[in-house]
Amino acid sequence: MADRGCPLEPVSLPAEVRESLAELELELSEGDITQKGYEKKRAKLLARYIPLLQGVDPSLQTEPRTSGPSQTTAAVSKQQKPRPTNSRDERFRSDVHTEAVQAALAKYKERKVPLPSKRRSVLAHASLETCTPPDTSSASEDEGSLRRPGRLTSTPLQSHSSVEPWLDRVIQGSSTSSSASSTSSHPGGRPAAALTGPSAHAHIADLHSAPPDVTTGLVEHSHSERPQPASVRGVPRGCGGRLLDTAGGVPVNSRVSSKIQQLLNTLKRPKRPPLKEFFVDDVEELLEVQQPDPNQPKPEGSQMVVLRGEPLAVGISWPPSLLAALQRWGTMQPKAPCLTALDTTGKAIYTLTYGKLWSRSLKLAYTLLNKLTSKNEPLLKPGDRVALVFPNSDPVMFMVAFYGCLLAELVPVPIEVPLTRKDAGSQQIGFLLGSCGVALALTTDACQKGLPKAQTGEVAAFKGWPPLTWLVIDGKHLTKPPKDWHPLAQDEGSRTAYIEYKTSKEGSTVGITVSHASLLAQCRALTQACGYSEAETLTNVLDFKRDAGLWHGVLTSVMNKMHVISIPYALMKVNPLSWIQKVCLYKAQTAVVKSRDMHWSLLAQRGQRDVSLSSLRMLVVADGANPWSISSCDAFLNVFQSRGLRPEVICPCASSPEALTVAIRRPPDLGGPPPRKAVLSMNGLSYGVIRVDTEEKLSVLTVQDVGQVMPGANVCVVKIDGAPYLCKTDEVGEICVDSSATGTAYYGLLGITKNIFEAVPVTAGGAPVSDRPFTRTGLLGFVGPDNLVFVVGKLDGLMVVGVRRHNADDIVATALAVEPMKFVYRGRMAVFSVTVLHDDRIVLVAEQRPDASEEDSFQWMSRALQAIDSIHQVGVYCLALVPANTLPKAPLGGVHVSEAKQRFLEGTLHPCNVLMCPHTCVTNLPKPRQKQPEVGPASMIVGNLVAGKRIAQASGRELAHLEDSDQARKFLFLPDVLQWRAHTTPDHPLFLLLNAKGTVTSTATCVQLHRKAERVAAALMEKARLSIGDHVALVYPPGVDLIAAFYGCLYCGCVPVTVRPPHPQNLSTTLPTVKMIVEVSKSACVLTTQAITRLLRSKEAAATVDVRTWPTILDTDDIPKKKVASVFRPPSPDMLAYLDFSVSTTGILAGVKMSHAATSALCRSIKLQCELYPSRQIAICLDPYCGLGFALWCLCSVYSGHQSVLVPPLELESNVSLWLSAVSQYKARVTFCSYSVMEMCTKGLGAQTGVLRMKGVNLSCVRTCMVVAEERPRIALTQSFSKLFKDLGLPARAVSTTFGCRVNVAICLQPNRLGKLAEQGTAGPDPTTVYVDMRALRHDRVRLVERGSPHSLPLTESGKILPGVKVIIAHTETKGPLGDSHLGEIWVSSPHNATGYYTVHGEEALHADHFSARLSFGDTQTTWARTGYLGFLRRTELTDASGERHDALYVVGSLDETLELRGMRYHPIDIETSVIRAHRSIAECAVFTWTNLLVVVVELDGLEQDALDLVALVTNVVLEEHHLVVGVVVIVDPGVIPINSRGEKQRMHLRDGFLADQLDPIYVAYNM
Repeated sequence: MADRGCPLEPVSLPAEVRESLAELELELSEGDITQKGYEKKRAKLLARYIPLLQGVDPSLQTEPRTSGPSQTTAAVSKQQKPRPTNSRDERFRSDVHTEAVQAALAKYKERKVPLPSKRRSVLAHASLETCTPPDTSSASEDEGSLRRPGRLTSTPLQSHSSVEPWLDRVIQGSSTSSSASSTSSHPGGRPAAALTGPSAHAHIADLHSAPPDVTTGLVEHSHSERPQPASVRGVPRGCGGRLLDTAGGVPVNSRVSSKIQQLLNTLKRPKRPPLKEFFVDDVEELLEVQQPDPNQPKPEGSQMVVLRGEPLAVGISWPPSLLAALQRWGTMQPKAPCLTALDTTGKAIYTLTYGKLWSRSLKLAYTLLNKLTSKNEPLLKPGDRVALVFPNSDPVMFMVAFYGCLLAELVPVPIEVPLTRKDAGSQQIGFLLGSCGVALALTTDACQKGLPKAQTGEVAAFKGWPPLTWLVIDGKHLTKPPKDWHPLAQDEGSRTAYIEYKTSKEGSTVGITVSHASLLAQCRALTQACGYSEAETLTNVLDFKRDAGLWHGVLTSVMNKMHVISIPYALMKVNPLSWIQKVCLYKAQTAVVKSRDMHWSLLAQRGQRDVSLSSLRMLVVADGANPWSISSCDAFLNVFQSRGLRPEVICPCASSPEALTVAIRRPPDLGGPPPRKAVLSMNGLSYGVIRVDTEEKLSVLTVQDVGQVMPGANVCVVKIDGAPYLCKTDEVGEICVDSSATGTAYYGLLGITKNIFEAVPVTAGGAPVSDRPFTRTGLLGFVGPDNLVFVVGKLDGLMVVGVRRHNADDIVATALAVEPMKFVYRGRMAVFSVTVLHDDRIVLVAEQRPDASEEDSFQWMSRALQAIDSIHQVGVYCLALVPANTLPKAPLGGVHVSEAKQRFLEGTLHPCNVLMCPHTCVTNLPKPRQKQPEVGPASMIVGNLVAGKRIAQASGRELAHLEDSDQARKFLFLPDVLQWRAHTTPDHPLFLLLNAKGTVTSTATCVQLHRKAERVAAALMEKARLSIGDHVALVYPPGVDLIAAFYGCLYCGCVPVTVRPPHPQNLSTTLPTVKMIVEVSKSACVLTTQAITRLLRSKEAAATVDVRTWPTILDTDDIPKKKVASVFRPPSPDMLAYLDFSVSTTGILAGVKMSHAATSALCRSIKLQCELYPSRQIAICLDPYCGLGFALWCLCSVYSGHQSVLVPPLELESNVSLWLSAVSQYKARVTFCSYSVMEMCTKGLGAQTGVLRMKGVNLSCVRTCMVVAEERPRIALTQSFSKLFKDLGLPARAVSTTFGCRVNVAICLQPNRLGKLAEQGTAGPDPTTVYVDMRALRHDRVRLVERGSPHSLPLTESGKILPGVKVIIAHTETKGPLGDSHLGEIWVSSPHNATGYYTVHGEEALHADHFSARLSFGDTQTTWARTGYLGFLRRTELTDASGERHDALYVVGSLDETLELRGMRYHPIDIETSVIRAHRSIAECAVFTWTNLLVVVVELDGLEQDALDLVALVTNVVLEEHHLVVGVVVIVDPGVIPINSRGEKQRMHLRDGFLADQLDPIYVAYNM
């Protein structure tokens, strides 16, 4: 065969050798022998014809297959799995096609594709690993070696010298072999270091699929470097050098970065013509509409004329009806055989005679009409529908049931036997039965016993099915009718005779009604077309319940008193040759088969020398209209011509459920013209035009004719879309039939019935071509020479991509021709299209053989993609491989395509390999946005004025007018305040600290805190000998000690730096951060507790950091009680009070300087905004180390004198209800928490509100619950929290948000809004929520829309701006002020702004403008601090206490985190929200970009084998909702995405971890 690269001219070999070779081919393709066996036998056969075997046939050196158990199974063994009906394997493969595919692939030698990487546990191939023979040379190692770290085998690559060059690339380039072995796979390369010990175990998953490092051009990798600890990324702001910087800090040969580089390289080569760029108005995102190609072929022929079939013969004595014929044969020739049924061994078990058929049908009709009652009413009346549930092995009972129903004037609805309660498509069948009003199901005794049963022993109710009465119709259950009883059956005319079901492309099931008149006309037309005569023998291999099997084997056969030999499917599985043996045994004149039956018999015929097919005058090929039938017909004729088969006997036919038989080829003796083939250009077909291919031999479709139109029928071809206009002669359209022998309607569906069964084709001028309606057949084709009909596809398999049409079957044929080695298990494959971003996208799902390695899979996938691209010029959007036997099965074992599509879209397909190619397929994305030529800030302002937009600025209340100004002067320094309180109200309690049980573990009154602070100050001066201005790191767990140490530092003039202590269970990641802050802040001393001191000096700590380089460590647990001579008083309010270090969400460690003036201004603003007095109690559940959390713990209580109940968030891990119980117990009016605390409560207490109420938790005391955050408010979380705890009395509007950032820790706080204070006019308005257009937001525009409108995004204001704070929105680049319809950077001016970043190298200049920025236009005098956050201001309808309109500030997201893609600005949280909604098992998601590729990391909360379902869903949702193509999808375990103490995702840490290969992902998919 061509694709084997046979070096001989096949003609020179004797016929029997050629035949044996063909058999060998088939054995190999079916997996009946191994590759090795094939090669041995082949070499033996050819040995004497090749005296000089110079080079072995190159095909022998493709990879030998492992001999999996599945391949050695003999074709005839009984245990074999059922073969799928449309097991579409060899039939697809005409040599021409395979040659074309191989030639197409040869073009693609240079494309390297990055392999997905997969965790080993997902590749459960254990059984194979054990039996992989050692000589396997698949890529460069044997499969088994990965699990055994000590032994890494390698095969020098020279052994592949003669492999196809393309394959060669794959082996050297994208092989999944582990890097460890590929280092030694080059002759002369260094041997790979043997991995041992626990570290090896960790490496194995990493090594699994390393591609070559494209950055160095070698395949070698050294894997010796230790993975970096996930350290905190450096102070942005000038701490650079020593810390891992993301962009440049990835080790160059890290596996991931090289893969991404590879992916970029494949994307750099433009696959499609580039879109022409043009400027679109900023706000509108228009999807690209594909323009028709001016060079596309157009139909040029004349308009077709209606093709008329030969008239139905007149003068023959046709029986007046089918039942009349049955009665005639049953009474006049009762002994004539009607139907012979066979068992699975091929023995004839029963022959039904015409007499028996007649008497038993009568008996059944009588029983149905007279013996079934419900509530004394007859159960059935004429015209009722009855379900026929019979297995494929029982044609006799089916025939009796079918004719019994016709005699009783009931309408049979044959359906498949439901095997389980969850059969594919079973629910739709139930829907059909329900809509047909079926209440009775007929079945056999044996079948009824096999149905799934409920507990009661009754047949189980199937999902979606109506309640059914089951009637067993075996003889003993039927009643003999009285002698004088005759059925009334009137079987002429338009009454419905039976209903055949059909499943549409979308998976819905419809019933097609066939009237008695149509039934009779069909039988007559078939009799005439096939030349059937009385008492002929017919062998039927098809399903006798529907389609051609029913029309030939049950209906037309009875009309002509024929004898049918029915071959059950189960027999064909065991003995594929059975039908030929029966033709031979019974000397059958006709056989009705499908291509697959011809194909199977080819495989099995080798031992059978004595079969003869000379008796056949017609071999009807029922699926002759499929693109692959031609190769089966040719191959069958080739082999069996020597056994008496005449070429003219093969008669392909075309049929459809709606139109019944459309066309059939007649043998010459019945007046048929000679058969023809058409070799058509695929490109032409995709535009619906017929072009006989001349120049391009690769992309062609070879089709055979399906003969002439049926007698008495008229046929025309109409356009597929829109009104049914006649096609031109060289145009492909839908074939329409006007005949008395078509179906009449879709049962109960009047609308679509009209479109399909009553189409009126019109000429180009609009004139109807006939006064009779036509039926649309759903077949696509054209009329060729000699008036022969050609079919090129089905409407159900049509996929319209852009402006071109592709047929699913053609794509299946191409994909199967890719791998003559038969990678696809039994040819089981589904191709369908899904709509993503307003266009069809092609999805191909195939079952892979059980013994396929990762290597084979990926190689096959890449080749299938390239072949389809080359031959059909269309990209495959998603290619998925599933394990063998897991695609949903249709009743006869074929693939249930609509169910497969449904599972794909729901994410329940569970593939084991996925390759997505959105980059190549999606060509209709909106135009990338082009930034306008620089619009200066002045013209912006003028533009806003002209448009009537106000400049976006707002401010809190003025501080100068407030009553406490003199007090503010007194309280300029916090140490003074504490001393004053210790003096005036010594016993006033300031702090209560709670533990996990809710008991108070320590308290501090004013005087206690003062004394503790004095002791710390004394220790610092005497023990540590620190001088004024030295920095001191406070490493304490949350508690009173931390607060005392802070004031101790202030008392002696030192600068405190609060640092979160390292986590004892996680030293390796938390200790480096502590060390870094201590070093970066230049701390001269570390103050801490005894336990932490031991931890910092422990052996475990020494393994992570150099413990000898710690500064002095002072343990404050047992310092002597000493007083300081005098408390230090700063010479100026601008002196540094403390340093605030924090890691931002972008992973940047930044410390800011807070002066004494700023510290007291901060406390004063919070006091005024939240109305804090000594009599108040507030509950705080925040971390006390930075930002507003630190200020509320350590500063505010001392300044305002209120009592703080401190709840460390860490304690909530062991007692979730701790915080809410404390709020309730202490009746706190005001409480603060973080989003992570709120999330813990929502998730952990969701089901326990009842229990809490019993325990007396009551939250009605809360006036304000503020969430402290440096991010966009999380509306969904705050709303679900409010709803959930409403039951515990939490007021509906109590929850509000705050906003602060590094430059100013408190910009907005929502004040109390309820209770008496609101009446006195001091409280502010409620927070407002607006809905903005997400598309406009990407262009930095703010456009308000209605709630629920498409693309709307809810945003809530971040709280009321604090007193003394001014906010303005500025352009990120021009630094000019913006109007309130623009998104820009929030700038803030306030007395409590931080004074600057504290950096190591003193490079303040680098970020000077963060703290002292000035507008480039307008008010250029004020100094502002840039927050680094994007937001906008809106004047709301609400007024605040002073009657002013209230300005709301909306924070949209951090500027550092935004993703600039396609010229637009995206906020990660929006993409993440869409992704989390895509599938129920996505627990969390984070996105970031790397080299302009969007990387999506999702946490899978489910089974690992479901991981790959997410890849397509994630890609789809991001395309649909954000118009972005995802570059890499990474699926990880829950908890991998790092989250900081405030509950914010650390996306940049994640990015570093991903690039340094530290995530241990379950699966990484690189979208092409």
